[in-house]
Amino acid sequence: MTGAADTGTDRDLEEERRADRKGGPGHTVLLALALAVPVTKVAYTVGGGDAVRDVFVGMEPANWPDVLLGMVITDPLLGSVLAVVVSRLVFALFAARGAVPTGRGRLAHLRRIGVTVLNPLAVGVIDACLFGPWWGLGTTLAAYALRKGVVVEYRTGRRRPHHAHDTGHGSGHSGHDSGQGDAHGTAHDPDYRPPPWLRRAAAAEQGAALVLTAVVLPALFFVSALDGQAWTSIVACRVTDGTRTADARLIELSRKGNGVVGWNLDAEEISNGLGCTGTESRFVREPWWRT
Repeated sequence: MTGAADTGTDRDLEEERRADRKGGPGHTVLLALALAVPVTKVAYTVGGGDAVRDVFVGMEPANWPDVLLGMVITDPLLGSVLAVVVSRLVFALFAARGAVPTGRGRLAHLRRIGVTVLNPLAVGVIDACLFGPWWGLGTTLAAYALRKGVVVEYRTGRRRPHHAHDTGHGSGHSGHDSGQGDAHGTAHDPDYRPPPWLRRAAAAEQGAALVLTAVVLPALFFVSALDGQAWTSIVACRVTDGTRTADARLIELSRKGNGVVGWNLDAEEISNGLGCTGTESRFVREPWWRT
């Protein structure tokens, strides 16, 4: 019975390790969102159909990521949640490759602090620059909390780096068996005994990360995609059509010389604008939930 239980535990650890190494469900969710959300945003904003194709042709492939970037940097909640999810995803990916330092000395402790804190600080600074200090502080704390749970799991042996697992099978012993985590490249500290509340917090971190990645982030992305706002600036320009020149509002797609190529909101077509000036509002139509 014990052998079967151990086999089941090893299998669970292997599945968790493989998920971390591949980025887990977050990798799949982020990829799906990166593909689907920009098209949804453009389709709802300009009306769908031929308009979507015209917009993407007018933007040129090099500018297509601007749709996603524009959504993220203009929505504080979306940008902050995305920063937290990406921070945790990247850390879990590297932790699965043995990036969590072990040991109980001061140097090992400082290394763990550095590995755990630096990236949350980085995403927090970016958030603070874009949305203000309170958004930056909240993003830093949330990203750190989710990373701390990953550190606890690897140090207690609930998860193990993939190269340590492979080494253990190849040599007939593992870092856990020998108690020498550093010598075998594993992040498991046999002497590490976190308090019960920290173990519970690490378990809750798993659920929080899953909810943020699989529920909250997709919901925020699609709310942003259907809010009726342009993903970039709306400019007022002079547009020449044959012999007639008129003022029009354009969603800026790219710049050509001293003019702008944009989606003409009045004529519903791609137009070249000159003498363009920015407008304050980015609203094009009513949000989807108000229609």
